[in-house]
Amino acid sequence: MAVQDGSTTRTAVVTGGSAGIGLATAKHLARDGWQVAILARDPARLEQARAMLAKHGQRVLAIPTDVADADAVDAAAAQIEEELGPIGAWVNNAMSTVVARADEITPAEYRRVTDTTYLSQVYGTLAALRYMKPRGTGAIVQVSSGLGFRAVPMQAAYCAAKFAVSGFTDALRAELIADDLPITLSVVYLPAVNTPQPGWARNRSGYEQVLPDPLYDPRLCAEAIVQMIDDPQREAWVGRSTAKMALGQALAPALADWQAAGFIEAQQGAPSDDKPGNLEQAVSGPARIDGDSPDRVTGSRLEIFTSRQRDLLKAGIATGLVAGGIAAGLGIARRWPRRLLR
Repeated sequence: MAVQDGSTTRTAVVTGGSAGIGLATAKHLARDGWQVAILARDPARLEQARAMLAKHGQRVLAIPTDVADADAVDAAAAQIEEELGPIGAWVNNAMSTVVARADEITPAEYRRVTDTTYLSQVYGTLAALRYMKPRGTGAIVQVSSGLGFRAVPMQAAYCAAKFAVSGFTDALRAELIADDLPITLSVVYLPAVNTPQPGWARNRSGYEQVLPDPLYDPRLCAEAIVQMIDDPQREAWVGRSTAKMALGQALAPALADWQAAGFIEAQQGAPSDDKPGNLEQAVSGPARIDGDSPDRVTGSRLEIFTSRQRDLLKAGIATGLVAGGIAAGLGIARRWPRRLLR
């Protein structure tokens, strides 16, 4: 995707860009020649990330921002436009979660997860549109999860927020189509990923959080996100586990409920005291992409499935079924007693 304002400079924004998938995405973009602005709460980690990204030779802007604050996001967007130029791509990646049973999560915690995981994507999208719509160009990518297809226990607030992201994005996409605006909206649904996030989550489960296998490399997720900027499509699924969750929920939701019940035990590591996590305040630590389980990461790189591929597969299956039905019908007709065909 190229910015259509006469400039060859490309500027991308990544929220939650100081660690994990956000940092991997920012690094991929900088390596591809994009100027990058990263938004996150911890100034020290942001500065480390900025220095890391600057090694690729592009301008990098690091702005301490709580993306749950709409005014702060708007101010960051204005600063980016002023210092780096027109925003061509915006990646909404920031999130938070609470690991606990649904009836043990407090109203304040539900509100905060909603603010950081759902409304942050709304605020980022609206800030991006404020500049993209007059120019008639731009790409916005929402980072979601397989849990936005199929909810699992111990993650009720997070799952609900990810479901909300899809609803908001679908509604807005239809409006952009109606207005004939060539601004693209994509959603990338991710699997379990080896990032620092499990150690940063608010956790009141009584156990360390363990992400069930298969566990994926954050760089594969970044590849899918950047693909949605370079070659925009409606959706991308990363990982066979994401595809299985989507298909299971669509085809047999009651069975998926029973399977999801097993996720309570599957997420339990060693017994642990409660952890406040980064829900209200950033957790200090270095700017790093990977989590603490590199030995569990799957080596597969061929697990990005796009909506275009899915639609082609559906069309192929439908064509095959129709052709098979016609062939079967002709076979029956040939065998049918002639007296009944008169």
